[in-house]
Amino acid sequence: MPDKIAEVQNRYGLKELIFVGDRGMITHSVESKLKGVEGLSTISALTHRQIVSLLERKVIETDLFDEKDIAEVIDPEDLTRRYCLCRNPQSAQREGETRSALLRRTREELDRVAQAKRPGDAEKIGARVGRLLAKTRMGKFVVWSVESGHLEWRFDEEKIAAEKCFDGCYIICGNVPAERMSKRELVASYKSLALVEDAFRNLKTVQLEIRPVYHKTDDRIRAHVFLCVLAYYLQWHMNQRLAPLFAEDGQHEARQWTFKAVVARLSAIRLQRVKIANTEFEQVTQPEEDQQRILDLLRVKL
Repeated sequence: MPDKIAEVQNRYGLKELIFVGDRGMITHSVESKLKGVEGLSTISALTHRQIVSLLERKVIETDLFDEKDIAEVIDPEDLTRRYCLCRNPQSAQREGETRSALLRRTREELDRVAQAKRPGDAEKIGARVGRLLAKTRMGKFVVWSVESGHLEWRFDEEKIAAEKCFDGCYIICGNVPAERMSKRELVASYKSLALVEDAFRNLKTVQLEIRPVYHKTDDRIRAHVFLCVLAYYLQWHMNQRLAPLFAEDGQHEARQWTFKAVVARLSAIRLQRVKIANTEFEQVTQPEEDQQRILDLLRVKL
């Protein structure tokens, strides 16, 4: 990987390069390979286990996570490594509601097992509990045992309370120098990955469907990919200009306008060849009100 990065830097004349990747892309092993590559900086996010590790090392505290401001902490073991601590209230609410629902389901299922009137086989009861906890993923909060053929269990309330402190919390880390990029720019750079993911989703499945590729030569494959990327470029700019239309639209099932719906409405505008007696001419169908508004937003004249 370092060789490929050096090749990119040499090809495009880049003295400095910032590699932004998600948790699954910049793992500990990948990061160790990239460490020491001249002119390369990385930006990523920490996993839950890595955040807990920072707490255990007392590098950070839960009080530093704030909904309005971004707290920045430098790793004492690596002074080039910056941690930007953030908290999203919407994510916090969503995560709390999800956990509460799973805990409620876990309680109901475990109570059903524990309230069995007849003693059961300890191995079978354990297997049943294991399948349940694997399904709800709440095993880390449950303390259980089988006594005299009956299940006895309880929630570890301390662990649940500790988990609640992390709701909506995340840490963006990077080794980009502070003079090159502020903490807000560091966080914004990581969040911009959503735009890349959206682009790949559009290219692969949603609208443009870059695959399958039926071409047999490298030049034709490159041309095919280029046209798909060019189409996405046009689509992106169209979405920017159509933002007022989408903003006024409904939500979920009540939503009327999507990019696909816009293209469908525009495709209804036709160029027709009209022949009357000995006269023949071309005529564009008159746009309807919604079609004309789309054309106006796109700044297109027929």
